[in-house]
Amino acid sequence: MFGADKGTLDSTDNRLNGKKLTIGIVQARFNEPITNALAEACKSELIALGVLEKNIDLVLVPGALEVPVALMAMAEKLKYDALVAIGCIIRGETYHFELVANESGAGVSRVALDYQLPIANAILTTENLEQAIARKTEKGRDAAHVAVEMANLLEEI
Repeated sequence: MFGADKGTLDSTDNRLNGKKLTIGIVQARFNEPITNALAEACKSELIALGVLEKNIDLVLVPGALEVPVALMAMAEKLKYDALVAIGCIIRGETYHFELVANESGAGVSRVALDYQLPIANAILTTENLEQAIARKTEKGRDAAHVAVEMANLLEEI
């Protein structure tokens, strides 16, 4: 059931039942203090939603551009009900920010579509470190909710 104020699912909704799910997480190490917090918030929320800790796999990659390659390798294993992409891209003084943000996002979407596998995209794209810090916990938790809900939805379809 949706909450009255935010349009969010109620925690008792079966769409947020992760008990039977296996979830893979790909975490970029670049901006590691932020990505560690994202990954920890995501993993804690997955466990709170019923996903068994032994059914959560975490893979580390150098940066956001490498996330889609690892997601593809995990998708090819055919053992995951959903995946989570974690990274942090902070705007700098060059065009590199746009390149990394656009290409990593497109790569994540392409893997999800090619493998018909839900992927929660928790790759932060922020103007500065303060924005990344402000979003790290909530975005990690949100990614867990998206992964579980979409895995359950695709199982129903």
